[in-house]
Amino acid sequence: MDAAALATTSKGRLRGFRRGRTAVFLGVPFAQPPIGPLRFAAPLPVEPWEGERDATAYGPTTQRGDAGITLIPEPSVPGDATLNVNVFAPADRKPDAALPVLVWIHGGGYTSGSPASRWYDGDTFARDGVITVVISYRIGFDGFGLIEGAPTNRGLRDQIAALEWVRDEIGAFGGDPARVTVAGQSAGGGSVLALMASPGASGLFHGAMAISPAIGAVAVGSARRFTERVASLAGVTADREGLAAVPEERLIALQKAAGKPPRGRALAALTALFDEGLPLGPVIDGDVLPRHPLEMLAEEPGVPLVIGSTDDEFTMLTSRYRDALRVVPVSLALAVLGLGRSRRRAYRERTRRRGAAAVLGGYATDRVIRATVLRVARARAASARIAADAPSASGGDGSTPATWVYRFAWASPMFGGACHCLDVPFWFDHLDADGVTAIAGDTPPRSLAAQVHGAAVAFVQGGDPGWPTWDAAHRRARVFDVAASVPPVEVDAYADVAPLV
Repeated sequence: MDAAALATTSKGRLRGFRRGRTAVFLGVPFAQPPIGPLRFAAPLPVEPWEGERDATAYGPTTQRGDAGITLIPEPSVPGDATLNVNVFAPADRKPDAALPVLVWIHGGGYTSGSPASRWYDGDTFARDGVITVVISYRIGFDGFGLIEGAPTNRGLRDQIAALEWVRDEIGAFGGDPARVTVAGQSAGGGSVLALMASPGASGLFHGAMAISPAIGAVAVGSARRFTERVASLAGVTADREGLAAVPEERLIALQKAAGKPPRGRALAALTALFDEGLPLGPVIDGDVLPRHPLEMLAEEPGVPLVIGSTDDEFTMLTSRYRDALRVVPVSLALAVLGLGRSRRRAYRERTRRRGAAAVLGGYATDRVIRATVLRVARARAASARIAADAPSASGGDGSTPATWVYRFAWASPMFGGACHCLDVPFWFDHLDADGVTAIAGDTPPRSLAAQVHGAAVAFVQGGDPGWPTWDAAHRRARVFDVAASVPPVEVDAYADVAPLV
């Protein structure tokens, strides 16, 4: 650890450390610990402190215990003050630098994940003149369970509170609160879309990046039924008083049990996941999230957006069953998953994948992630058409915030495709971080990291990642790959997903 780094916020002084050319402040609280009477409450601002607060170690995480083998190393840190942020800034910045800010939201299916990962450290962004803030939020049932007598969407409220902290405090680190880009991957990408649709987040960020977004938009009825299952397993009433009596560790175990399909109905549970989404995540509550994000983005596109996915998010899950699935007709497998005859035929004609294992993994990829990318791009294109027809609705000039779409197509030698999470170390230009070789092989292409990370820096700094925007006529996307035969910009880039949308 190098020399100390100091910052003075409105709540008190912080002592971080310098790592090379980066000033690092870890575990900085933005809200009071969500324990005791605050366990199922909305986040409350942190109280001021006296003296100098140590900010040299990752703060406690809302993820508890061993998360098991995960693609991204995201350790759990014990403790109560789980609502905290990590800040990375250029060490040689001036106090009035007014640098652009990237706010990162981790993924994990809304039930796991941690900001205490070196993959998310902002050293490379600091090198390039961008301040990075990595935020924590409540996950699982504590964050997103619909509980009678408790505020809804507590995890989403935490994210909004963290963005409010950035607005109020980032100037102390040399950042500009008027140049904030919010970004996230997987559930973090879905959170970005939810924040774009949330009135409570309006004005807190000025650009957005949704990376492999797993959209969270749980219907109230589904959320209520899940709560009833959890409460029944716990033997308590399905309200705040009853569930508050369940220890956090036991509630985590019960939410996992409640999410498991009944014996012999795993396939039905899988098709329900495709049709209804995850059981835990942002709830369409009419308040923090008034309606489905796609509906709202079609009417109010919000801020400039970069959105895209890897080409093979989940094919790794079915590749291990390649031999067993070799004898299964592809059409039959898709039919069993609920795809009708005409859409099944159209999908098979368009997909580049061959063999039951690849097609089934690709179908999961396309239904859960890539179709979301296409729907969001279409929704924002529809919003642009509405604005063109009614200029007064868009500020008088008929313009709407732009959308840039990408595909991450580089195939990992470890999985034979561009799998889920593979692109994260490329966005952060952290190919040397622990655990990257397990997902990207021993020699991931640094030239590709320079392209991907460079696009992120360009967008955060100047509002343009460097390729043509998406429009309804051409549907262009940037293709990130190292193969010279792949055009850097592709027309109708998500055409293979169209039969599913």
